[in-house]
Amino acid sequence: MEARRRIVIAGGGIAGLTAALAFAQRGFAVDIFEQAERIEAVGAGLQLSPNATRILVRLGVLERLLPSAVRPEAVVLRDAAALKELARVPLGSSAEQRWQAPYLTAHRADLQDALVAQAGATAGIRLVTGARITSVETGNDGVTARIERDGKTDTAQADLAVGADGVWSAMRRRDGLAGNSRFTGELAWRTTVKVESAAGRLFATLSTDGCVNAFLNPHFHLIAYPVSAGAAINLVAFTKGERIAEGWSGRGDPSILAKAMNGAAPGLRQLIDAAGPWLAWPLHAVDQRAAWTDPAGIALIGDAAHAMTPFAAQGAGMAIEDAATLAASVAETPGAMGEALARWELQRKPRVAKVTRRGALNHMAWNAAGPVALARNMVLKLRSGERLAADLDWLYGWQAP
Repeated sequence: MEARRRIVIAGGGIAGLTAALAFAQRGFAVDIFEQAERIEAVGAGLQLSPNATRILVRLGVLERLLPSAVRPEAVVLRDAAALKELARVPLGSSAEQRWQAPYLTAHRADLQDALVAQAGATAGIRLVTGARITSVETGNDGVTARIERDGKTDTAQADLAVGADGVWSAMRRRDGLAGNSRFTGELAWRTTVKVESAAGRLFATLSTDGCVNAFLNPHFHLIAYPVSAGAAINLVAFTKGERIAEGWSGRGDPSILAKAMNGAAPGLRQLIDAAGPWLAWPLHAVDQRAAWTDPAGIALIGDAAHAMTPFAAQGAGMAIEDAATLAASVAETPGAMGEALARWELQRKPRVAKVTRRGALNHMAWNAAGPVALARNMVLKLRSGERLAADLDWLYGWQAP
């Protein structure tokens, strides 16, 4: 196909694969270059709210994901010391009726597999592994990406280069774009346990079955939900911590997590011991004020553009939204790439900023102490599940412009 109809994408994760599907659906030829030799999911579980699953339906991905995903019945907030239920946000069929798409929890590997399978079944998409885009040059005829593979260097010409290469994006370091990420001072401790394991049985005594459970404490909060068709539980605890080696995960000092759990219910402390080993993930963020696009034909999406803390559970959701809206903007403005990218960035930045603020509010509320925690509990007690769900209409009910 001619160059004006071709897209090159750096990164074969959730953002890159979703972008490939969205562009291919609109008639573009797409080359994805993933530096790993094999497409493997990084991380454990994720939450997919209706704003994201609505897009996955249109791309043909959700049907592939549903057999391994879980439709949780509610988000249940609990005090981590007393295990008392503080609030419940209804999900399940209620969410699907309210927001016209399901709320799902899934293992990241299952979503990755569904995206790869759909990409493989979609005409116009070529996925190249073991290949890294090392630089992108812009010109009057679009962009030229330099690709390194098996010790050799090749080039690919396209109308647009999309940086979907994550929080440590190489494409983001290009002059004029968002620059480096920064460590937020928070660590995420992750593990998964089988429901039938000792840790899984212990968890069942502390939680509400089939729900997203959030345990709140001034020094940590723990989020847990079913994945893998309900056969496993994803656990992620958030604490303060020192920066560890840059990368997705590492063996952090488990005493940090154990110390943060002081004051939690004995059952939760036992769960932390029983569920290990835990992997520590340093949480990084990107300055969202910086540019996400170069009008000559470069765009950053997902964590490459706006990595944020996960306290609104929207990392995957924002990447999926980015991909779909970018493809729409480019397709609807043929021959005017700069205009298409400028319009897309102008539309997306306020949305992503609002989600980031919601995450910051959640973090403050979940780690509240003293009088602030008492006020939080009182507010939650007075608000019905319906009202709590209504507070999320702007987020989960979002439709692409």
